Amino acid sequence: MTERKFQDPPNVAVITTKKVMNGEDWVAFVSHDAEDGGWQFHNNEPGPLDESDAKVVSLQNMVRLDPSIVELADLPLGWHAQRDARNSPWNKG
Repeated sequence: MTERKFQDPPNVAVITTKKVMNGEDWVAFVSHDAEDGGWQFHNNEPGPLDESDAKVVSLQNMVRLDPSIVELADLPLGWHAQRDARNSPWNKG
């Protein structure tokens, strides 16, 4: 499976939003947290994630939902990536 390109196991817990998981929105911003190595997959809504909209899922579920995420498997700790549209290229920084 493509999620094996990540150093993390496929079943590692990641944070996303309910809107992304139910198909109402798409992943526009990804962070690889420096503090704990955690992954977060957000839509393009401004501001911090509202806790009531947060959803914990497995990395493999995120990759199945959006295979382009595999392009970010080498994203260093403390970095993020974003894109302007669902089919736009990822910009890392």
